[in-house]
Amino acid sequence: MALCLPSLDVIPAFTFPTYHDLRHVPLPDIPFRAALTSQETALKEKEKGPWKQLSPEEKKSLYHIMFNQTYAEMNKPNQEWKTVLGGVFFFVGFTGIVMWWQRVHVFPPLPHTLEEEWVAMQTRRMLDMRIGAIEGLSSKWDYEKNEWKK
Repeated sequence: MALCLPSLDVIPAFTFPTYHDLRHVPLPDIPFRAALTSQETALKEKEKGPWKQLSPEEKKSLYHIMFNQTYAEMNKPNQEWKTVLGGVFFFVGFTGIVMWWQRVHVFPPLPHTLEEEWVAMQTRRMLDMRIGAIEGLSSKWDYEKNEWKK
């Protein structure tokens, strides 16, 4: 990167004019083709005359000397969505594989206290001890009918 100091005659590279095909910038800094062939040079000379003498193909050639793409070509849908969707599927799949690997190899097995049979025994024990008789679990149990209140 060049420095812009008053004592130096160095021009930074980012200040040079560049060519870009952008919809919101209709005129680029420089033409698309700077070095012209002999046919293109002759066409540029013919351009200085009346445009009614130019054929449609010559007009298109003149346009493509100045610009790489037309607005129709710039606005044409591209196939980038396939790349994006493929990347999303790849990373979602990779994340799923990592989560499965962690569940199998990293995390310990679930404790026996989370098994359905154990939870049922623990709930029955809490009901027998009448835990939360006013507002808790036991307040929702009917001890006479031996079922949950409705």
